[in-house]
Amino acid sequence: MTLEQLRIFVAVAEKQHVTRAAGELNLTQSATSAAIAALEARYGVNLFDRIGRGVALTQTGRDFLIEARAVLACAKAAAQVLNDLAGLKRGSLTIAASQTIGNYWLPGRIHAFHTAHPGIDLHLTIANTEQVARAVLQGSADLGFVEGDVDDALLAARKIDGDSLIVVVGAQHPWVNRTKIAPKDLPTTAWVLRERGSGTRSMFEAALRQSGIKLSDLRIALELPSNEAVRSAVEAGDAATAISDLVVAQSIVAKTLHRVRFDLPRRSFYILRHKERHTSRIEQALLKSLHETAPGS
Repeated sequence: MTLEQLRIFVAVAEKQHVTRAAGELNLTQSATSAAIAALEARYGVNLFDRIGRGVALTQTGRDFLIEARAVLACAKAAAQVLNDLAGLKRGSLTIAASQTIGNYWLPGRIHAFHTAHPGIDLHLTIANTEQVARAVLQGSADLGFVEGDVDDALLAARKIDGDSLIVVVGAQHPWVNRTKIAPKDLPTTAWVLRERGSGTRSMFEAALRQSGIKLSDLRIALELPSNEAVRSAVEAGDAATAISDLVVAQSIVAKTLHRVRFDLPRRSFYILRHKERHTSRIEQALLKSLHETAPGS
């Protein structure tokens, strides 16, 4: 088999559609189908079930996908070593970041890095903490940036900057006129929270436990998959949320949100990388750049 066949297989598996995968790879549909057919014929297996206009992985395909991704990650690492020899004049780096970091903390910093190294292509994807960790483990991301703790023996976590988790309510909420709330007040209002698996939610749950409160004690009105959706919902309604101060700073200034004093810990951001993969000079240069642009550096 060839690396090109593996790339095509992984793309079709991820898109679950031959035509869409072909478009992403800039190939014809016939060439994409032929590559899959050649793999299946060579080894006498079925990698996909053809369902309607799409495809779905068979169990054999699911097992093979793990190995195919690992091979492509090794090939990518080998290419990166060669790019290192060019002295940061060209190359690429794929970054996965959780939402608060990817939307509010990281953009200005990677822009500064790109200005210093215009030949380096930086690719940023944004997901929640669990998804970022998975991307680094699978090799689809070289570095991960997360707000929550990640416990995995294959991942090295390095603490960098951080933010503060705060409680905010909309302008019409009864707590607007209160300077501080106590733990016993938390179950008396509706809450809008991030989805399970997000660093923001995990941090809030941990803080609740320290106050002797379970998440099930709260009246959760909505669970939403982005900081922006949470912020907008709280601005428009009569619920509360726990969210990063980076996300709501402008809303507090505009008085569409009101901060309610409740003791929540400051949280750290972490950079994740796979312990068993080569650390490229591009990664080293980016980490050095982030340190130099950190507050107080």
